[in-house]
Amino acid sequence: MTVAARALRPRTTLVGVAALAALTTTGALAHHGWSWAEADQIELTGEIREIYVGPPHPVLRVAAADGDWTVELGNPNQTRRAGFTDESAAVGDSITALGNRSEDASEKRMKAVRITVRERTYDIYPDRIRSN
Repeated sequence: MTVAARALRPRTTLVGVAALAALTTTGALAHHGWSWAEADQIELTGEIREIYVGPPHPVLRVAAADGDWTVELGNPNQTRRAGFTDESAAVGDSITALGNRSEDASEKRMKAVRITVRERTYDIYPDRIRSN
């Protein structure tokens, strides 16, 4: 290792730690992953009100019997690999979503592992689908 590289190493580590701390305290990391969701899966049926297929996660707004829900899918590449694109559904389509609800019961939000729209099923997270 050169002298210059050794001199930069402590700064690089410090910058990395500071960036991680900033992300953690702002909640940016809390959104990603599954830590915010319950372990049990629920099924949600409703009508699509809005569709967003883009980063960081495609999102569907769904009108269900108990109110409007936010249904998050995988990242855009993962969602596309499952076969779901912006042409796979339209506002007004019926949807059934299987997924993990937010631990915050006041929040009508779920991370979908599987959705069914227009009689086609999209396994967004096939390894997370639990048989009921």
